[in-house]
Amino acid sequence: MSITETSTATTRVESAPASKGPVVMQIVPALVTGGAERGTIDIAGAIVAEGGTAIVASEGGPMEHDLKRLGALHLKMPLASKNPLVMRRNVTRLQRAIESYGVDLLHVRSRAPAWSAHAAARRSGCHFITTFHAPYNFSNALKKRYNAIMVEGERVIAISEFIAQHVREHYKVDPKKLRVIPRGVDLARFDPDRVSAERMIQLSTRWRLPDGLPLILMPGRLTRWKGQAVLLEALSHLRDLDYRCVFVGSDQGRTAYRRELEGLISQHGLEGKVSLLDECKDMPAAYMLSDVVVSASTDPEGFGRVIGEAQALGRPVVASDHGGAREQILAGQTGFLFPSGDAAALAEALHKALGLTRDERALLHSAAIARVRQHFSKDQMCAKTLAVYKEVLRSGAWAPGAHP
Repeated sequence: MSITETSTATTRVESAPASKGPVVMQIVPALVTGGAERGTIDIAGAIVAEGGTAIVASEGGPMEHDLKRLGALHLKMPLASKNPLVMRRNVTRLQRAIESYGVDLLHVRSRAPAWSAHAAARRSGCHFITTFHAPYNFSNALKKRYNAIMVEGERVIAISEFIAQHVREHYKVDPKKLRVIPRGVDLARFDPDRVSAERMIQLSTRWRLPDGLPLILMPGRLTRWKGQAVLLEALSHLRDLDYRCVFVGSDQGRTAYRRELEGLISQHGLEGKVSLLDECKDMPAAYMLSDVVVSASTDPEGFGRVIGEAQALGRPVVASDHGGAREQILAGQTGFLFPSGDAAALAEALHKALGLTRDERALLHSAAIARVRQHFSKDQMCAKTLAVYKEVLRSGAWAPGAHP
């Protein structure tokens, strides 16, 4: 079946393919480009491959097409809203969907929809688990209570050891229900042997890259905490190097921040060296074109998908020394770390990365690929997540206690 919320709040229900496996509904605010959303799509594909029914409830977005290709279903609901009245109505919407589809387990990946899903799960007796994707900030007890819904699952998945430690330190969680499952890189897509020279040439031509100059690549949506301004300041220190730098990522409507970055490019005299581009549809080719990939986030990232993808292709990565980056990068072996926000230190790390000899680059290439394949593959992430599903479903009916 599929359920679509219309402008008149009516509901349309269609038949869904029958399956012998469990029915799992994942819940995210929307299906736009991002780590939580990519993980949702990957797990949906794994559920279908195992013979189950995969459902995703969200406000929708461009990644709906990925779900359809996998044979998963999408339920469109206003789950990104933090309006208490909408969140309350979402309880009824989700409960109706749980009962209509015979959902066995809800897997929630964000706070606002988690409140609605938790209530719907309690009413219907459906299993409920969560994934902590980020170290949510809190400045007061009310905000912390709002965040705490994410530890109410029968199992709480953390996407890195960094996130797991954050959860242990700040929230009351039974250690027995906490699971660490790192984000996974699609090794079939991010494989250096599968990126053709033709794809790289096409992208290089589209980006108008000059021949023979090293390329510094910074992927990520244009938002302040991603650290684009830090990299621009660092580039202003590289006066002795000739290079090109490409920022790849949508501003998602943050036009003021884009203009600010354009002003910094001019202020630092980087015109002709730096380009601000929109999203790239062929990121494997983009990584392969690069000589160094930068992740300069000023706030700790729960995992840092860019780091894993770049290393899977053997590219040197320079990243802020905090959060999930510390777990992915072996400093000096698979990449370089610098103190967050320190533009001078970032410039020094870029010098090292760009100054690698051919032999040093070959060693780093092999070590980075081996590390991702051993610890951070999509297949491992999916297998571990499905194992958590099976563990919960074997445990019998959920009997949640009162919310603290």
